[in-house]
Amino acid sequence: MNEPQGRIELSGLQCRPLGPDDAAMIGLHRQTMFLEAGGDPDTLGVMTEHFRPWLKARLDDGRYYGFALCDGDQPVAAIGLMSIDWPPHPSHPTMDQRGYVLNVFVEPAYRRRGLASALMHIAEAEFARRGISFAVLHATEAGRPVYEQTGWVATSEMAKAIIG
Repeated sequence: MNEPQGRIELSGLQCRPLGPDDAAMIGLHRQTMFLEAGGDPDTLGVMTEHFRPWLKARLDDGRYYGFALCDGDQPVAAIGLMSIDWPPHPSHPTMDQRGYVLNVFVEPAYRRRGLASALMHIAEAEFARRGISFAVLHATEAGRPVYEQTGWVATSEMAKAIIG
């Protein structure tokens, strides 16, 4: 699994890179993930409407990349990745980028099979392949145990919405 660029066999599922044709699936996964985490359906509908063009541009030029696990031709789990500019930091003192994991989603019928953990390992291998040695993510309560089991740790990040 060191080079997840091509197809990889995983418990009968195929792993393939995401591409521009996956935009609708990624958007649906993202909206469903936030709904399951208790998000407001109206707000999430607006978010998804604005997410689509943002995602399309990034899938087209490769700034958003990742992998889907497919049962036949049907994607049943996916993970999004980005390499983001970040100044050298105590966690990566010589690097000016960090990896970012987002939109980890497994269809309900395929949960509890280790697919999210497998996607996290594939993501780490892809970051390493790209020379990225430090990555971050924002975890939902449902996702937190998966990330902790794969060695991710909570940080001291804070947030505030700025109303202009």
